[in-house]
Amino acid sequence: MSNQPNLTIERSSVELTKEDFVSDQMVKWCPGCGAHAILSSVANVFPKIGYRKENFMFVSGIGCSSRFPYYVNTYGIHGIHGRAAAIASGVKIANPHLSVWMATGDGDSMAIGGNHFIHIIRRNIDVNIMLFNNQIYGLTKGQYSPTTPMGSVTKTSPQGTIEHPFNPGELVLGAQGTFFARVVDTNPRMMTEVMFEAARHDGTSVVEILQNCIIFADKTHDVVTNKDVRDDRQIFLRNGEPMIFGKNKDKGIRLNGTRLEVVTIGENGITEDDLLVHDTYQQDPGIHLMLAKMAYPHYPVALGVIRAAMYPTYDDLVEEQIAYGKANAKIKNVDDLLNSGDTWEIK
Repeated sequence: MSNQPNLTIERSSVELTKEDFVSDQMVKWCPGCGAHAILSSVANVFPKIGYRKENFMFVSGIGCSSRFPYYVNTYGIHGIHGRAAAIASGVKIANPHLSVWMATGDGDSMAIGGNHFIHIIRRNIDVNIMLFNNQIYGLTKGQYSPTTPMGSVTKTSPQGTIEHPFNPGELVLGAQGTFFARVVDTNPRMMTEVMFEAARHDGTSVVEILQNCIIFADKTHDVVTNKDVRDDRQIFLRNGEPMIFGKNKDKGIRLNGTRLEVVTIGENGITEDDLLVHDTYQQDPGIHLMLAKMAYPHYPVALGVIRAAMYPTYDDLVEEQIAYGKANAKIKNVDDLLNSGDTWEIK
């Protein structure tokens, strides 16, 4: 795999900086919202990706996350609720030389937009999806969403929600996703690194961002993001490295039969050689699915790039069909069309 993002997209002839991607619009998110850190990470990573600024395109639906196109100095479309994936698909297919990014929330993408979401993933269109998962509807003031933990008390579940939530990673891989990663909004360096990997991937990339909504779901991810416990409740995965975590780097993940197991290095004869080595590019999604489903208290939450498998993309295949049609069509212009079939001359 190339160390650079998509080589078919025109690269900038000048060195761009973070400031080149900061818009002049007032950012209207609440103070303390995790979206501020996400915005900063995007502005940091876009110059590293290296495309011309005019070749970046942001698409969004409706929600707090969907104000994103206003705050990035690129082309953008603020769409309608749940339809960002449909718009982004059309943009990429119409102009494959754009780097298309989609900002969406857990409600926008997995409730009203659920059908579009799974099909952009299934088609493997080369679009980069940033999924802001704050486990709540923030813009409309605190209703539970498809990812709200069961039992949570919200404006629309005063006695606690009784719905089973989606695990975004499980949904992505179930839709035959080729790239899934997870990051936390409290770690900008991690977000920048993973977003660069998403840009490198040829196909649909989904980056789930565990984001805090300070007003309606404050500390919703605190059980794994709190600085006092995060080292023991998160594991950052890197391709080719053993799965080790913990404050003292003494815990690991191994495969025990058909399930994952947390072990302590040095206990019961366990060594680093017993641990799973992460294979990001493995075609079979089985291990990737198990990693995406890991959750506290039984497991650490998997962060980083969990899956990045290579498959043909829908947009590339469309381009191939168009090229084939042009090369083999009997009718190549209007004159050919007018003189095709039965014709007659009037004298």
